[in-house]
Amino acid sequence: MKILHTSDWHLGRTLYSKKERHEEHTALLEWLLHTIKDNSINLLLIVGDIFDTVSPSSSSQKMYYDFLIKVKQVGCENVIVVGGNHDSPSFLNAPKDILAALNVTIIGNATENIKDEIIVVRDSSGNPNIIVCGVPFLRERDISRFAEGESYTDRSKRINQNIKKHYEEIAKLAEDIRTELGKEVPIIATGHLSVVGGQRNEDDGVRETYIGNIEAVGSDIFPDTFEYVALGHYHIPSKIKEHIRYCGSPIPMGFGEAKQTKCVYIIDFTKATTIETKEIPVFQKLESIVGDKSYIENRLKEIKKENTSVWVEVVYNGDKILPDFTAWVNEQIMGSKIEALKLQNRQYLSDGLSSKDTSESLEKLSVFDVFDKLLDKKNISEEQKKELQETYKEIVDQLNIEEE
Repeated sequence: MKILHTSDWHLGRTLYSKKERHEEHTALLEWLLHTIKDNSINLLLIVGDIFDTVSPSSSSQKMYYDFLIKVKQVGCENVIVVGGNHDSPSFLNAPKDILAALNVTIIGNATENIKDEIIVVRDSSGNPNIIVCGVPFLRERDISRFAEGESYTDRSKRINQNIKKHYEEIAKLAEDIRTELGKEVPIIATGHLSVVGGQRNEDDGVRETYIGNIEAVGSDIFPDTFEYVALGHYHIPSKIKEHIRYCGSPIPMGFGEAKQTKCVYIIDFTKATTIETKEIPVFQKLESIVGDKSYIENRLKEIKKENTSVWVEVVYNGDKILPDFTAWVNEQIMGSKIEALKLQNRQYLSDGLSSKDTSESLEKLSVFDVFDKLLDKKNISEEQKKELQETYKEIVDQLNIEEE
């Protein structure tokens, strides 16, 4: 049996509320279909956060259902989908009986009967090949109730204990099922949660799953019963242990992931267990450009020469004040295939004076005195200070004319 592990598609997501990712997701799903076919995948695991919101658009839904139909057409007989913290359990579960006809098993949320999360995957002749403990994102209400007067420390401990208990119980049930089958088939598990050792960055869009960021659990919650644990939630591929892995999101969720290599894992139980990392192509180039005016200008010129679609984040951190930063960047990329989606001028003069900056009260200072003190506070060069003072005077004079 060969398994493909993927997660965190976030269908319907936009980049900084500006750019639709529909074309990227379409290209991704086409690539997945080719990868499934070329590698003779028997089981596809989609480990949560299929959609970016609990109410996905009709186009995102169509993309998802069309893909599930095509998976069977390319030769993969089994699909297991578990819900993530971004997904609506009721939405995922609604068509589960219909999708079952395609050998697609949906586990949108934990239920009262933990056996509902265990799937025995069989070959075309009905022989058991593998047992999957399809554990979805465990909401707090699914595993315990908040105790009145409970401290955050107690709550954290209780949540972690109950998650561990859930995996211990499901592992024991899976072992019992394997004994009943009379065949030593592998047992694997899924999990959509934060495990210590998983990697994050500031721009990954990962939501905290429990209040107070208390949800990170140790990898010891997974019993040795599991020969592989397919994780979702964190967007950076990472190996907690050799057999416990996050595959990460298949497309970058922000510019913080622009240089990141995205992947899926193929787990082969045909003979000895092997795990192959399959690199996902870049469907839309993203680049973060951080530097002074000269560096930004030169880098944008280099990208323009490539004549390919690039979405950029431009962060100016030069010493000089650049008040027309946005207009300047737009001028640099005019007529090219570059789109600036995020601009940040770190040297933009937006500071204020405090009592530490002046011994005089604001009432005794003119608008020009305040501006001069701010320039001094920012250590602006004498050359640029004169230019800024002249520009500031023009603004003030214009405002005085309008008031008259």
